[in-house]
Amino acid sequence: MNEEKVDIQDGKVDIESVLSQKGSDFSVKTTIHIHRLFEKFGFDEVFERSAVMELLELKGSGASKLLSNLVQADIIEPVSGHGKGKYKFKK
Repeated sequence: MNEEKVDIQDGKVDIESVLSQKGSDFSVKTTIHIHRLFEKFGFDEVFERSAVMELLELKGSGASKLLSNLVQADIIEPVSGHGKGKYKFKK
């Protein structure tokens, strides 16, 4: 049971280290969005704009802007083979 808790903690450490390595100056709000997305999808799950809109309660344009910023900052990457507009976190 302890191992599971450690794994969850590792996930949080991972996204923190990814963010600090990229040296991106995200606003507090964006950083919170990134954490919420990461908690839901982690490194392995693929997500799309509609999922981002739903999870973060953003409008389409806000979700698109967030996704595009994250791609540019090298935090997430477009995934091919799942249709257009699918992304996942980069390790």
